[in-house]
Amino acid sequence: MDQRLALFDEKMGKTMNNLAEEFGGIRAGRANPHVLDKLRVDYYGTPTAIQQVANVSVPEPRMIQIQPWEASMVKEIEKAILTSDLGINPTNDGKTVRLLFPELTEERRKELAKDVKKKGENAKVAIRNIRRDANDSFKKLAKEEDVSEDEIKQLEDQAQKMTDKYIADVDRAVEAKTKEILTV
Repeated sequence: MDQRLALFDEKMGKTMNNLAEEFGGIRAGRANPHVLDKLRVDYYGTPTAIQQVANVSVPEPRMIQIQPWEASMVKEIEKAILTSDLGINPTNDGKTVRLLFPELTEERRKELAKDVKKKGENAKVAIRNIRRDANDSFKKLAKEEDVSEDEIKQLEDQAQKMTDKYIADVDRAVEAKTKEILTV
């Protein structure tokens, strides 16, 4: 791949990774430990990921069990979950915290599917913006250096092909996540 295109390819790849991360945080009726990825607990004054202070497991399809390595962390973990936007009330027995995921209603599934589409559209916009930045940098290159118009046109065509590939990837990811959410 042309060195001038590699930077923009990397940026588009990061956009895809970000989209995959966002999709990981959307629960589809099944317990997914990734919904806890963005949550932080106060661990001796330092905001720390739950996975770094506890063992997170999925003993049943709709339950996440969080077993802290220190008993004093149970309250902190519970507080972090309650203040988050998960919409789930944790239960604890003094040693472990359990999250029971209720079955999603049809209405909630449709809401989540809309949210997935919106996130997909945002990713497409980001990818198109990266393509625009690439084309702008190619035009600057034509003015500053001794680069032929044919070479600039070829770079723009390659950037467009790269954009088309990533947008198709976004469409596939959105379709797969929507199917997962709407499957009862």
